[in-house]
Amino acid sequence: MSVELIRVAGLCDAPYAYASVASPDSLVYAAGACPLDKDGATVGVGDIRLQAQQCILNLREALTASGSSITDVLKTTIYVASSARTDLVAAWEEISAAFGEHDAPSTLLGVAVLGYPDQLVELEAVAVRRS
Repeated sequence: MSVELIRVAGLCDAPYAYASVASPDSLVYAAGACPLDKDGATVGVGDIRLQAQQCILNLREALTASGSSITDVLKTTIYVASSARTDLVAAWEEISAAFGEHDAPSTLLGVAVLGYPDQLVELEAVAVRRS
């Protein structure tokens, strides 16, 4: 079995791969999608909903580059840098809406801090690569 690390030209140059795929036609482990634009700037500073939307856009890019899509996601983990349940719910509503009827299992967590300046949301996913 080989592992392919996926780099995405349309996203900012991160110090890690945006996803990995184990062959043959197996699982895609997407790194946490952050609310960054292609230049690495944090989008929606102070706005959880806008950051969640950017995370979805970036996750879609990583999945597409990996031969997968939102409807191939098996599980997500959503991290929100807040202890307020209303903030967690705001992130959940945006991400859930983006997934639509494909309501894959998910874990929603409030955490103390995330890795980038002004980052409030991060979205991680495991998906299947289509053959």
